[in-house]
Amino acid sequence: MRNEAREGEVKCCTRREREVTAAELPLHCPTDDMTLWNGHPRVFLPIEAAGGEILCPYCGTRYVLRRD
Repeated sequence: MRNEAREGEVKCCTRREREVTAAELPLHCPTDDMTLWNGHPRVFLPIEAAGGEILCPYCGTRYVLRRD
């Protein structure tokens, strides 16, 4: 078996910054479009309470809430 993401998936924790929308809340890392085989435990991130930006404590990915 090959360790590659399927079409439409993002490997866990490889992008260091991700923009998210209100439709993706509640926010958690890894997100639903990430592969989980190489990831860390799912953690929910209170991005709204943090002022629209937050870092994942496991992988350091920076999430930014896009305000429309």
